Amino acid sequence: MTALKLNYDVFTLDNRQLIPAGTVVSDDILEELISTHESPSTKTFPFLRYGTIKDNMLLFFSKPPYNTIFADKKQTASLLDLMEQVDVPYPILEIMDYFKLHDFYTYRHFLMVFALLTLLARNFMENHNDIRKEVLAGPTHDLGKLCVPLSILKKTDPLTRSERLFLEHHSIAGYVLLGYYLQDSKTFASKAARDHHERNDGSGYPCGTHLKDRMVEIVVVSDVYDALLSPRPYRKISYENRTALEEITAMAEKGKLSWEIVQALVAANRKDRPHYSECTLSLEKRGTPPPDNVYGIIVDE
Repeated sequence: MTALKLNYDVFTLDNRQLIPAGTVVSDDILEELISTHESPSTKTFPFLRYGTIKDNMLLFFSKPPYNTIFADKKQTASLLDLMEQVDVPYPILEIMDYFKLHDFYTYRHFLMVFALLTLLARNFMENHNDIRKEVLAGPTHDLGKLCVPLSILKKTDPLTRSERLFLEHHSIAGYVLLGYYLQDSKTFASKAARDHHERNDGSGYPCGTHLKDRMVEIVVVSDVYDALLSPRPYRKISYENRTALEEITAMAEKGKLSWEIVQALVAANRKDRPHYSECTLSLEKRGTPPPDNVYGIIVDE
């Protein structure tokens, strides 16, 4: 791993500092942190069976375009059965409760990225045990947002440069938190939390590395797609589905994403459910981004 210097603290839900700002996060630092875990035998619980998570997910499935993507009842039942086998430590479930109460946008996003990741992963992985191990990255990829002030996460105006840097802190914070709670900084979920804003062309953050892991790319595509479709404080309306797919296709054109992952997403949106390898992508851009979208706009302090 490329060593990264923390600009801000990493802390738990009860505000216990794990690593202070200014620390260079290395494998040795993470191993030392993990060794100090107060409850190394933390109990786990099936993520989808916790509280109202499954009911909430099914409600989100009923809204466009997810009502098309998850229209096949047999396929959806199979996906839910697989997702119900994913166990997580209780502290992570408590963080889900925190976001459900304080930032419902992020809570909803956790659930839908989980569903999309599981759906798309089945195109590329045949072994369900392998899928089960890796799709934990779906609901936990943005866990580091716990360490970002709600005033930034829910801000409706453009972010300042320092606020943007604080927001970007969530990727490395999530990497640390998941390493700590899962007792292993080398799990796929930890890696995905760190790398889900990286891009194939090296234009992402926090390291500016080139993505080489197809499963991380599936997390990236699921994350971007749902973020475009989701209600967000920084825009009045969400992207229409066609426009969202065009935005993601444009990212593949620019070399930021792999074509096969985008093909799988587009195929999932087709009612005839073609195999992703047989799905032809249109490069025509007819959609219009929503007006008054301030995402990505940086203003002076």
